Amino acid sequence: MRVIITGGTGFQGRPLSANLVNAGYEVIVLSRNPQAYKEQLPSGVRIEQWDGQSAQGWGMLAEGAEAIINMAGENMAAGRWTEKSKQIIRSSRINAGKAVTEAIAQAKDKPKVVIQSSSVGYYPSGSDQVLTEESPNGNDFQASVCLDWEASTVLVEQSGVRRVVIRTGLPLSPEGGVLGRYLLPFKLFAGGPLGSGKQWTPWIHMADQIGAIRFLLENPLTSGIYNLCSPNPVSNKQFAQAIGKAMGRPSVVPVPGFALNMVFGEMADEMLLVGWRALPKRLQEAGYVFRFPEIGPALQDLLKK
Repeated sequence: MRVIITGGTGFQGRPLSANLVNAGYEVIVLSRNPQAYKEQLPSGVRIEQWDGQSAQGWGMLAEGAEAIINMAGENMAAGRWTEKSKQIIRSSRINAGKAVTEAIAQAKDKPKVVIQSSSVGYYPSGSDQVLTEESPNGNDFQASVCLDWEASTVLVEQSGVRRVVIRTGLPLSPEGGVLGRYLLPFKLFAGGPLGSGKQWTPWIHMADQIGAIRFLLENPLTSGIYNLCSPNPVSNKQFAQAIGKAMGRPSVVPVPGFALNMVFGEMADEMLLVGWRALPKRLQEAGYVFRFPEIGPALQDLLKK
């Protein structure tokens, strides 16, 4: 059972690859720089070269594959947005989706499913409105990128391939992502919420992120949009307090919004100082049971390591 993962060298892709290998899957990760990541991937994971925009050199691997998990895309939260970086963020996602679509079009024995990554940033931000898979899209940069990202593989459905779109919240892992960035200030007794701390944080434990992807991959009755986030989102203030409690550190030093704006510009207003009260309605209706539905036990588990 072959699973191909684009963008599988990041902090989400590595544990997902390890989980799939341990479950008996043949896992192939596509990378534009295989030599740089070869030693970082879990044992048993094969890494192959690709250009990030076509099926050249790897398309034959899609023949008879169980799944393609498309996670490729430039890190949206890597730094301050510029017109150039925004174009790279968008084009990296669109091009990866086109490459996946091209590979599937060429395959005679089509993969059973494509799992297409996206984000809860698809939805309008900054309100207390509950967001489910039926909610409309937002109109900011992040939302427009998510629209294009999701659309990049929609044509595979015309080939009869099941397609699942995962709109992920904030996957929590001490190895990277939002939690990795929070840890240093708390270690220095300088942790606290961002801005007002009132913005919603749609978090998910990495074990549930991987578990939900496995659930959707292996359940042939699932298709369409699924929010991957805890059924219990918290405010950013509650999130910071839970980190402090898990680490035995105070959570009383807020980061002023103006400081975030000075450092991150537009990204602060669209990602750091706003939130999404997203719920995994369809995922739970499909039967997925969360291992870590509450933020306290989730962080205790993650930070005990």
